[in-house]
Amino acid sequence: MTVRIIPHSPNGIPDTGSFEVRFSDGRDSVYFYWDDNAGRRAISGHVDQETAKKQAQEFARSVS
Repeated sequence: MTVRIIPHSPNGIPDTGSFEVRFSDGRDSVYFYWDDNAGRRAISGHVDQETAKKQAQEFARSVS
C-alpha cells in the first residue's frame, strides 16, 4: 500500500489549506486542516501549517 501526502490550498482564502493523506488501497483520505491567520485559527480550531504537516506525516507513518 502506498500512502501519499497531498497539499491543498483553496483559491481566494490566503494562509489556509490542508494536507490530504491518500491511500492507494481505496480507503477514504484523511485531511489535516491549517490556517496561518491567528485570528481565524482561534475561531476555526485549526492549527498552523507546520503543525498540520507534521501531524499528516506522523499519521502517514503510523498507518504504513
